[in-house]
Amino acid sequence: MDTQNIIRKKMKKLKGITWNHTRGLLPMVATSQRFTELNPGIEISWKKRSLQEFADASIEDLAKRFDLLVIDHPWTGFGAHTNAILPLSDYLSAEYIKDQEINTVGRSYGSYVFSNKLWALPIDAATPVASARLDILEKQGLKVPETYNDLLALAKKGLVAFAGIPVDSLMTFYSFCCSLGEDPFQSQEKVISTETGKKALQMHRELAQLMDSANFNRNPIQVYEAMVNSDEIAYCPFAYGYSNYSRIGYSKNLLHFYDLVKLNNNPMISSLGGTGLAVSSFSQHIPEAIQYAEFTGSPQVQQNIFADNGGQPGHLQAWKSDRINGVTHDYFKNTLPALERAFLRPRYSGHMYFQDHAGDVVRDYLMNGGNEEAVLAEMDALYVKSLNSETK
Repeated sequence: MDTQNIIRKKMKKLKGITWNHTRGLLPMVATSQRFTELNPGIEISWKKRSLQEFADASIEDLAKRFDLLVIDHPWTGFGAHTNAILPLSDYLSAEYIKDQEINTVGRSYGSYVFSNKLWALPIDAATPVASARLDILEKQGLKVPETYNDLLALAKKGLVAFAGIPVDSLMTFYSFCCSLGEDPFQSQEKVISTETGKKALQMHRELAQLMDSANFNRNPIQVYEAMVNSDEIAYCPFAYGYSNYSRIGYSKNLLHFYDLVKLNNNPMISSLGGTGLAVSSFSQHIPEAIQYAEFTGSPQVQQNIFADNGGQPGHLQAWKSDRINGVTHDYFKNTLPALERAFLRPRYSGHMYFQDHAGDVVRDYLMNGGNEEAVLAEMDALYVKSLNSETK
């Protein structure tokens, strides 16, 4: 048997699952390739799933099929409750974990902490931010909105869009609530107070009704693709940011990204997103999976291989890098303030049941109107049910 066959026979092959976008896939492929070059006996292959599946699919099922999982942080509690993923703070050095905590982008690090353990490395950071086609605005003699009233005025010109599928409609509802001065989920009976909830829904619908109904079927990626591939949308006030579209050559037209508009003299608050890298507790190659996770989340890799291959790093030093900001038209510097004040969604085990269903309730109201108190009552019922559901 020749040397190559011996190496191939001894090769440990790991599988990872991520989501279907340049930002989700390419940095994982690039870091895995480099990791294999440094560790010839380990090979990692990646599969991708849709953005909707990324938000909805149970990580317990995925953990049984994959060694490495790129996850949405609201799954943290479920992952911890089912022991589908490993507490990485039990495997990585205290110094490494401390660096991750110190260099968190907003509350990204904390979003993967549950029961005082870290269940995924925050390799990617995001929150809804604003974006603009400056060429369209300049052609019409218009400026990037600074206040909510500016936003409404631009929306009335038919130049505004935001992501309106159920989960994004729910995230924007949270944004209105927080920006009106009250965070959701402060009690175990109600999602939000009736007063704040009604006002948030009404403001949300007022803006939504000024946009093309096509946006109710668009996730953030689809909004950005519509913005760069046509000249109909000049501004998006809130959609989870994707730095790819701020890089020259990535798409037909360039997007510039900004902090959110001001409401009542303060910048609006959005709901934290981003992704974490988790290791399956079912993996047959746990030491190797941990080693790769440590490599990918390291400051050196986050600021270079990860960011240079379409990634949106979760390490603060990358967000502050002049080099990375130079190639993204200051995407990271411009949007960092929004990340730093972003609302952290609940992560208890049953919360995904609420998120999966409450978005439909909000989106239906935005599209068809209705009684705000009835909408809030329906959401409250889902919330109470989710609190009593540890396995959904």
